[in-house]
Amino acid sequence: MALRPLLAAPLALIALAGCQTAYETAATQIAEASVLDRQGQQVGTARMFSLGGEVTLNASFTGLPAGTRAVHLHTTGDCSAADFTSAGGHLNPGGNEHGTRNPQGAHLGDLPNVTIAADGSGTMSTVLRGTRESVEAAVFDADGTAIVVHESADDYATDPTGAAGGRIACGVVARG
Repeated sequence: MALRPLLAAPLALIALAGCQTAYETAATQIAEASVLDRQGQQVGTARMFSLGGEVTLNASFTGLPAGTRAVHLHTTGDCSAADFTSAGGHLNPGGNEHGTRNPQGAHLGDLPNVTIAADGSGTMSTVLRGTRESVEAAVFDADGTAIVVHESADDYATDPTGAAGGRIACGVVARG
């Protein structure tokens, strides 16, 4: 009888070790972007993670103007133009109209607004529309993808831009 408590501890450790390994390998980072403002200063980082066939985008920002800002994925991985127009329009592989309030559904580039605090910081996390395979095919196509922060909030309805205003920060999305 005294042997049972001695066996319970090693068995519990083995079970916990299995859970830790599963947790550590559960989410796989598939993409990252350093987000720069118009002066070339890094003001954010965005990362995409895959888990269970879905892709989640997590982003954190610092040094941005306070307020609610639209964030979108754009069609071209190019932030070289001073106003970031080189990033193209919204990433929309399905040809949908813009906005989560659109009765026909939103497109892949539609992301939630981010609230930037008085100290210039803000974070967001959202599950992207589509499967891992469809998201990766769209994001990592021949001309790449950019994540763009806009000067105003997205109204989630106005096609094609959500009335989000000019572009204030941009980052090229890269694998890894």
